Amino acid sequence: MTQLARFRHAGEDRLGVIHGDLYIDLTKAYAGAQAATGVANAAALANAVLGPDALAYLQGGEASYAALREAVAYAASLDPDAARAAGVTVARADAKTLVPVPNPPKIVCVARNYGKHAAEAGLQVSEIPILFPRFAVTQIADGDPIVAPFVSEQLDWEGELAVVIGTGGRHISAADAMAHVAGYTVFNDVTVRDFQFRVAQYTGGKNFHASGPIGPHISLTDEGLDPHKLRITTTVNGVVKQDANTAEFIFDIPTLIEHISEFVELEPGDIIPTGTPAGVGFKRTPPEFLKDGDAVAVTIEGIGTLSNPVVDEVRGD
Repeated sequence: MTQLARFRHAGEDRLGVIHGDLYIDLTKAYAGAQAATGVANAAALANAVLGPDALAYLQGGEASYAALREAVAYAASLDPDAARAAGVTVARADAKTLVPVPNPPKIVCVARNYGKHAAEAGLQVSEIPILFPRFAVTQIADGDPIVAPFVSEQLDWEGELAVVIGTGGRHISAADAMAHVAGYTVFNDVTVRDFQFRVAQYTGGKNFHASGPIGPHISLTDEGLDPHKLRITTTVNGVVKQDANTAEFIFDIPTLIEHISEFVELEPGDIIPTGTPAGVGFKRTPPEFLKDGDAVAVTIEGIGTLSNPVVDEVRGD
């Protein structure tokens, strides 16, 4: 499976594909592939066609994916030492993981999409998907700290599968919806519960600073991953808190895409977190909440693990 990632190396943000313990730098690999065929200004071409901007990659559609395949094939053709020397490959241990799509046009989250989670919350299953917005500025990368706000002590975890849109549109039918998906990633919809429930809508409790871990990469749809048959687990300090399967969705991904695109145009780079299963902290007995020093990890089989520490907010930040 192709795993698209953003990373920072030697002070530069790059777009890459994971290859074992390496990143393939797609821009440099594509430039090398073009130069090898005698193309003039190969570096400039590579920056235009397959630059470090993940959103631009998604907007490029099939042309971007074709360039990605060419870049990966070129990297694979090189001697490993030569690839590293040219910067075509970078050790993942020497790079900083970044948010996969830092500038998505929209993040449209789904609430109450697992029956057992609705039951534990004492809430009815809705006849249509319940949606709320999350702001892109709240996103943080794998390894970055979740900030526990000083205005609340009710910081909760919510592991989720997130859909990344590749092809946009309005009034997308459920039958056609999966063709609009570029890939999938892991999301933790960290929630400040008292801010969520003190009013009738979720926006405040779902949009605190540094509360949206996502990544570490996007698993592209090129090898037939079935997003409706994936085990999802969330651990806090190594203890399993959530353990479910996306087969338990109330509304599957085609239904969500059809519903959302009825009222707003979906665009390449849009992210749709699909809801969290049972096992959240605020419905435990007694309730459990995240605190400074905790470590949270969300794992989705076939995609990867998103891990983040928790730190207290410093007043004045």
